[in-house]
This record gives sequence, C-alpha cells and structure tokens, in this order.
Amino acid sequence: MKLAVIIVNYNVEFFLEQCLYSVEKGIVGIASEVFVVDNVSVDGSCEMVKRKFPWVKLIENTENVGFSKANNQAIRMTNAEYVLLLNPDTVVQEDTFHKVIQFMDGHPDAGGLGVKMVDGRGAYLPESKRGLPTPWVAFYKIFGLSSLFPTSKRFNRYYLGHLDADETHEIEILSGAFMWMRKDALDNVGLLDESFFMYGEDIDLSWRIILGGYKNYYFPQTRIIHYKGESTKKGSLNYVFVFYQAMIIFAKKHFSAQHAKTFTFFINMAIYVRAAIAILRRAVERLWLPMLDISIPYLLMVLVQKQYALYTDNSYDEVLSQWAFAAYAVVWSLSVLYSGGYDRPVRPLRLLVGTFFGSVIILVGYALLPESLRFSRALILIGAALVSVWYLLSRWGLHTFFKGKFAFKRHQRKRFALVGSASEIQRIEHLIQQTTFDVPFKVHVGVKSQQEQAVGHLSQLESIIRVHGINEVVFSGKDIESKEIIDLMSQLDHRSLDFKIAPPESLSIIGSNSIDTSGDLFILDTNSILKPANRRNKRTLDLLIVLICALTFPITFIVQKKPLSFVGNWFNVLCGKKTWMGYARMRNDSLRLPKLKPGVLNVQSHMKELSTDPELAMRLNMVYARNYKALKDLRLIFGQWRKLGN
Repeated sequence: MKLAVIIVNYNVEFFLEQCLYSVEKGIVGIASEVFVVDNVSVDGSCEMVKRKFPWVKLIENTENVGFSKANNQAIRMTNAEYVLLLNPDTVVQEDTFHKVIQFMDGHPDAGGLGVKMVDGRGAYLPESKRGLPTPWVAFYKIFGLSSLFPTSKRFNRYYLGHLDADETHEIEILSGAFMWMRKDALDNVGLLDESFFMYGEDIDLSWRIILGGYKNYYFPQTRIIHYKGESTKKGSLNYVFVFYQAMIIFAKKHFSAQHAKTFTFFINMAIYVRAAIAILRRAVERLWLPMLDISIPYLLMVLVQKQYALYTDNSYDEVLSQWAFAAYAVVWSLSVLYSGGYDRPVRPLRLLVGTFFGSVIILVGYALLPESLRFSRALILIGAALVSVWYLLSRWGLHTFFKGKFAFKRHQRKRFALVGSASEIQRIEHLIQQTTFDVPFKVHVGVKSQQEQAVGHLSQLESIIRVHGINEVVFSGKDIESKEIIDLMSQLDHRSLDFKIAPPESLSIIGSNSIDTSGDLFILDTNSILKPANRRNKRTLDLLIVLICALTFPITFIVQKKPLSFVGNWFNVLCGKKTWMGYARMRNDSLRLPKLKPGVLNVQSHMKELSTDPELAMRLNMVYARNYKALKDLRLIFGQWRKLGN
C-alpha cells in the first residue's frame, strides 16, 4: 500500500463530500486507502459517506475523542508507505498525490511535507509554511510584529515570510490541514500526542519528525483549497484560550525549563491581552456609532434650544432640558436601531423611518407629561429635522471614506457565471432557482467550444466576467479539474469575485473563505431569518409576548393546558434560553439551518395529523427560515395560545 489518506470529520457533511470527491480523483492509479474518522457528527455525515463513498473505511466514534486520537485510530490500522492527514474542508488537485509521492520517493530524508494552500477565493494562505514557535517567534506573532513586517526573517519567522512561497524549502512546522508523512518516520518518532485535544498537535509532531533525524519540506508545485473554517471561530475567546494552552503544552514538552517558563509567561500574558483587546474591539465596533448618534443629536438639541429661546424670548430649566434632550437622542437612536438603520449595507430610507417613528414616540410621550415639564413641540420637530440631516450626512461621509464597511445598499441582483457542461449547468441552475426567490442574472460558460446556450468557453472566462459584470462564479466539480479551478481562482481578481464549486450529484454548492460563513451552501440560502432586523424583530416579539402574558396573568396561566410548564417557558424566553416559535423537530437536521433557540411551539405543532412526517418538517423549516416575518410568528403563536406550556 502506497498511501493512506485520513480525514477526521465533525459536523461538516457538505465539505467532507466535496473533499472526498477530490480525493477520489486524486488517488486514481495509486495503491491507496481512505479513512474517515467521525467524532460523533449529528449532521448526516456518516450516512452520506456510506451512501456515496462505500469504498471509504469509515470509523464511527461514540464520543468526540479529539483530533489527535481520531487520527491515531486510523494510522494504527494502516501499513501504507505514506500517511496523509487531511482536513475535510479542503479540495486537492488531481495531480497532488502523484506529485508529492514523486517528490518524497526522490527525497528519502523527507519525513513530512506540506503543500501550498489557498483559501476559497484563491488567495495564498501563509500557514502553508511555518517555523518553530520559540518564545521570541511566538512573541512577535502574538503582538502583531509578524503582520507589520510580513517578509522579515526575524519578525515573521512564524510564517517564514522571508521564504518565497513559490519555491520548495526545508521548513520546521507542517500544517495539520495537509500533513503528509512517511510511515517509517511515524514508527520511529511516535504518533500524534493525544494530550493535545485540538491545536498544537501538528507543531509537536512536525518538530519530533525533525528531532528524529528527518526533514520537513514545503512543496508548492501543487496546491489545495483550504476553506479554513474548522468548527471553532478564530476570533473567539475560546479559540484564543484553547490554542494558546496547546502552545504551553508544547513548550513544557520541548523547551528547557527556563525557556518553557518564559514561553508560558508570554502565552498567559497574550491570553489576557488578546481577551481584553477582543472585548474592547467588539464593544467599540458595536457602540461607537450609536454613541455618536446620541451625542451629536443631544448637542444639536442644546444649540437649537438656545437659539429658539433667543428668538421667542422663552426661558427653559437648563437641567431639565438637558435630561430631556438626552432622552430624545436615546429614543431616536433606538428607533433607528429597530428600523434597521445600523444594519449593513447602509439604507438611508431606514434612517429616515427610524427618525420619524422616534419623533412620534417623543411627541406622544411629550403629550402625556404635565404642563410644567413640557417644551415647545416646535423644538422637537426642528430637532427631528436636524437629526435626520445628521444621520444622512454622517452615513454619506462614512460611505465616502470607509466604503467597504459603510457601503450604501444597492438593489443589484447577483450576477452568476455557471461553468460546466450543459447538463451540469442545468442541475446547478435548478439548485439556485430552488433556493433563491429573486432569480439572479446568469450566463453559461461551456467547457466545450460549441456548447449550446453558452456565451463562451472556459478559456474566455476573464473576458466574460468583465463584459457581463459577473460577481460570482460557480464551477462544476464534475466537468472541471480542481487544478484548473484553483488556477483560475488565483489568476482572477479574488477581491471582487466569489467562487463556488458544485460537487457532482450533490445538493450543495461550496464556496467563500470560511467553513463557518453562512450562505456557502445554496441549499441553505436562507438569508431571511439571518437578517439582523429579523433577529431583532423575533427577539422583540418574544419579549412582547412575555409582557402580554405578564399583564394578563393569572388568566393566561389558567387557560394553559400545562400551566406549570408555561411559567418555566415564560422565564426561559425572558432569559433568552428559548423562543416562543421555533423549527419543527427533525431526527436529522442535515440541512444545518440558521441557528435558533429551542422553540416552545414550532411551525408544525398545529398540524397533529402530520407531525411525524420528516419530509414535511424539513420543508416547513426551510420555508420558515427563508420567509421569516414577525407577523407570521404572531399569528402562529396566538393560534396555539393554550400550548405555551409545551
């Protein structure tokens, strides 16, 4: 046996499917075996492997044993000359395995090898080659010096930025996404250290291969796509903690006591610094604009009041007016928030709508105040007009200077180029039409010179994109080799284009930079429930129902079929642990719908006679996610008012 490919999977069914299709093409002509080790996925991954790839050796764990132990399970079962640890969120070229075997056969000193990796848009990933994270190397990485000096041998040794990414080099650390190793080397230095649950195990094993007298190589003569997602989010505090704790384990294992102590100090300091920066950054990103939208309207109202007092010879209680103006500014800002004025992209109409309703709320509140606390209505109306001008001018300025983050909403359909044979394009188009209500503009690009209905050939793709204003390219994985797809992604302007790949005989279309990015699968193109405004509306409705239940207590309590459970649900919804209306329950939620809190009621709970039909539950959930409206929730909830104790 020449090669054993080992893939550890956890809840990434569609990415695993695409990965296995590419592996199947890559192992042609090679005596090989492929293992998938599943760490208790609940998304239908194992069923998919059994159905579509019966030749794969599937290991179904009964608990999540982590990355290291899962890989070791398969390594111990193979006698292949080479072992490849491959992430499920990767796509390999058809010639990758052949080229790597040729290189490794010609370099008997090589114990391990990594290849050039690009992300889902064709951009080079610097983690394709890495250096040993010594205390100083880690310090430069943790505190951002490696980013400031990306080609420095001293400051960016973590990513070996001084080495040409298009040339073969000896390196120290391989990436766990594609970790090719000689089995003899593993027999000599040992397998993955199972004390690393996730992260750090690739660094540890890479370094032990070198300590064992072998060399590790970076080999850019072939490339893979790495969607770079994992099931963790690298911006999260949990990722920072888990990753850096793995670094501490590595330091204690391989460095001297003094160096390990220094390294541990740096790491612990980094955890607190990164955590503080992450919390502060999130707070600033979320609050700076609302705070500005409160401060400026407040100052405008103060100025208007002073000018208005001079013009009308009226006098106002200064302290009282300042408190009132602060309240006005907060009401306007909250009204803009609930109108979607802070959503991206910027929609000027929502700013005006928010200001209008905020002004109505202020005027209603004003009318309810005693005479001694009232100001002139004219002040409120003048202030509202000035605040509207402020919102529009400020967003125009942000759009002008920070267009990427504050771009104005343009009513522009997506413009697709579907690349493949006529039959595959028809299949892909059907997938898109099933899940996109606003049918996008699309052109067909053929793989044959005289393909029917095609506007051109694959070789003309760049011109087709430019002439037709294409912003998204979908490749047929059945008709076009992975190597050609990666070549095209790297050649075209990946900053202004999205690329996706449609695996053969699959319901998924994979794309984007990250496995965690919503919308990567057209079957999950359920952007309605994901809209920030709808998320807010759903939570607001939940709280409104809570308020109604409180105001109508004990009548609501008495009419419930399960009154005690109703009280528990009331508190759970109030605390955000549940929502009043959720998805219908499914045995296998392989569609991976946008996440919602567990529902007290669900979209199927009023259909008793059909409640056990899994296909109906799936369809109802899809429709609910795509077409979410707060009014629909309200109607469903009031139609099942006595079941709020479910």
